[in-house]
Formats: sequence, structure tokens, C-alpha cells
Amino acid sequence: MSVDRVRRVESNNQLENVVDDYVTLGYRVESRGQNSVKLKEKKSWGNLSGHVIIALLTVWWTIGIGNLIYAIVKHVGGEEIVVKLDKNANQ
Repeated sequence: MSVDRVRRVESNNQLENVVDDYVTLGYRVESRGQNSVKLKEKKSWGNLSGHVIIALLTVWWTIGIGNLIYAIVKHVGGEEIVVKLDKNANQ
């Protein structure tokens, strides 16, 4: 799976602050290197409002399969972010 986004920061302190912000938003740390951290969105089965909307729009034609597909896509997918320390930014 490829990385969706790369975020560059200028200092170790800023790196830790950005990682803390993403963890607060619901991401988890997958790996941590000396100059980078890889984060991934936590797995979920979708939110209630999404399931209700999909059910209202598709339940008559798909007999609930639309909701199943939505849940699987939300659980398997997830955004990946790499936060990198950019050493050239200080020059």
C-alpha cells in the first residue's frame, strides 16, 4: 500500500507536536525512525450516520449489501501519513 501524504517539519520538537496532533485525531503510529514517523488512520467499521444514509439510499435495491461494502471499505482502507524531519529547511 502506498503512502497517501508526506508532511515535512523543520525540527524534532515540531515532529513530535505533529505526531501528537495526528494521534489525537485518531491515527496510530505504525513505525518510527530517527527522522520520520509513519502514521495510519485507526480501523473502524464506519460511523452511524454513514450507515444510515447508505441504508436509506440503497437498502431497497441491495438488501443491505451497500452497508456491508461501506463497512469493509472503511475497515480495510485508511489514510497513511509520513511525517519527515527536513534537515534542509533550516538552511
